[in-house]
Amino acid sequence: MRDTKFTSRSPLLAAYSTLVFAFIYLPIVVLILYSFNRDGVGGFPPRHFTLDWYRQLFSDSAIWDSVVNSLIVAAASVAMSLTLGLLAALALDRANFPGKVLFRRLVLLPLILPGIITGLSLLMFAVFAGMQLSLFTVFLGHGTALISVATTEIFAGLQKLDRAQEEASLDLGATPWQTFWRVTLPNLKLSLIAAGLLIFTLSMDEIAVTFFLIGRDNTLPLEIWGRLRRGITPEINAISALIFSVSVALIVVWYRLRARTMRSSPR
Repeated sequence: MRDTKFTSRSPLLAAYSTLVFAFIYLPIVVLILYSFNRDGVGGFPPRHFTLDWYRQLFSDSAIWDSVVNSLIVAAASVAMSLTLGLLAALALDRANFPGKVLFRRLVLLPLILPGIITGLSLLMFAVFAGMQLSLFTVFLGHGTALISVATTEIFAGLQKLDRAQEEASLDLGATPWQTFWRVTLPNLKLSLIAAGLLIFTLSMDEIAVTFFLIGRDNTLPLEIWGRLRRGITPEINAISALIFSVSVALIVVWYRLRARTMRSSPR
């Protein structure tokens, strides 16, 4: 009886799901279509397609300067977040110390806090420390805000790790440091790569924290936001389409790596 009732309701559920996905992704499809529209932003559906907006984009030095700035910040944030996140995950998985529960909640707090709160608090800290706002402060902000992402991913990898391999390494005469480099770290490779890809994507798209910590140099999201204040142009559509493509590619790679890690974990 319940199966019959569920079957009768499934078309309605499918229609509702279709509407939800259309509401989320249809604007992105329209944006990508407009990036090829010769007539600019107006007039739907596009009737004349061109690659001129992409040619104009590739000759825009300000855009590509901001892309380089974003890449530098994202790469540095990945290095900082993975290093500190690995240490935090090891502490949570391997050590027992007073206040461990509180420490875990504090490490994961940036996942819950709004970006505005994180950015404003980091700005106040930078002013208190006498730091001049620059790409360095943006890197510190991104790295700090994304440590929780690295900690979560690496901690999950540590939970799936076969500790018998480490014990065997120690029994065969390896030091704890050698065991970490030759056994523990290689087994965490997929978790580290997946966390790095996710952190890189989030850093490239971050705008709330960046807005409070940026100096004279713009990152790509802030460069786009500044131009949008003067109106939407097909060039902005073109760079947005490229950002979307790269972000989707990185997230797909991250998802496949995470799925491979879960399949290879012992049951």
